[in-house]
Amino acid sequence: MQKKVLFTASTFSHILNFHLPYLAQFKRLGWQVHVACGGAPAAGLPEIPGADAVFSLPLQKKMLAAGNFRAARLLRQKIAAEKYALISTHTSLAAFFTRLAMPASRPLLLNMVHGYLFDDQTPALKKTVLLTAEKLTAGCTDLLLTMNRWDLTAAQKHHLGRQIDFIPGIGVDFARFADFTTGDGAAASQSLRNQLGLRPQDWLLVYAAEFSGRKSQAVLLRALAELPRIMADELPGRVVLLLAGQGDKLAECKQLAAQLGLLAEGGPVRAVFPGQCNDMPLWYAAADAAVSASRSEGLPFNIMEAMYAGLPVVASAVKGHVDLLQQEESGLLYPYGDARACAVLLARLWQEAGLAERLGQNARRQVQQYGLEQVFPRVWAQYEKLIEQI
Repeated sequence: MQKKVLFTASTFSHILNFHLPYLAQFKRLGWQVHVACGGAPAAGLPEIPGADAVFSLPLQKKMLAAGNFRAARLLRQKIAAEKYALISTHTSLAAFFTRLAMPASRPLLLNMVHGYLFDDQTPALKKTVLLTAEKLTAGCTDLLLTMNRWDLTAAQKHHLGRQIDFIPGIGVDFARFADFTTGDGAAASQSLRNQLGLRPQDWLLVYAAEFSGRKSQAVLLRALAELPRIMADELPGRVVLLLAGQGDKLAECKQLAAQLGLLAEGGPVRAVFPGQCNDMPLWYAAADAAVSASRSEGLPFNIMEAMYAGLPVVASAVKGHVDLLQQEESGLLYPYGDARACAVLLARLWQEAGLAERLGQNARRQVQQYGLEQVFPRVWAQYEKLIEQI
């Protein structure tokens, strides 16, 4: 009988962005691959390369929302009917309700932690709720994989899986990054700068992330507004902050940008909101630096992609970031939520001769180890641990 594997996640975009190489490997080995996610678009279920069956779950962001418990019931029915040999679950919400759905006689389960939504600075009540959810489902987590040092330590301390191991992310396909320094590539990246009215002396900062409370774009807007004061109104050129993405906090951030005077074309500092960008490698090629204000991360693709593009990175000193960026060596880190500290580092990046170039060169060299070619064998070896038990 053909073996079946089920991948679950909170959104289909998560599977499409991060897991297609692993779906393809299961297919090569003769498995039937199913995918179940929340957030199906109005246009219908997306086509997932390598998936034999795709279905939607009524997952909602609030943990106790009724839709999440309906999703668990649907999953329980699906698991019983399909008799999966293995379940691979991703993202905190989907991982919890997938494990909550496990019947007494269940398939083996791998939970890949893409960043716990709690850490040492999380308010006590929230941390207790999230940690308790992980503890309640640890018994059916046959293999738990973490991507940063803090998450690994927490998982081991609280025994959040039967087996616990570490992986260096899931691999970034750096082949997407063509050479944008010459020929058509250079012309395309320069065209993006021209669209924003940028001159050679102007700076473009980029941050690609969902607009959510955790991603904290508001901190970057406040840092941008602070920059002229820190540099005593002696900016060598204009600074444009490009905030790519969609999400619940987008309208709020646009309103804040207006209040801070950051929407005027031709102003010394300006924020732009291009929406969802599917050509981020091109934007990284057009940029002068990358920034992040996230509250917490697993091992963030946006930072790794910026590093591969040779950009200096200014980011919040939180888990995930501190695993990728060495302070003063391959990036500059500031305390989470401190807009002025972020602005001070941006000013330093601009003013200190050679700093941006040195950080960018070191970042590109150090991030090579996270490429898909290097990481895929290590992640697949973890899958094989469970496959051998079937």
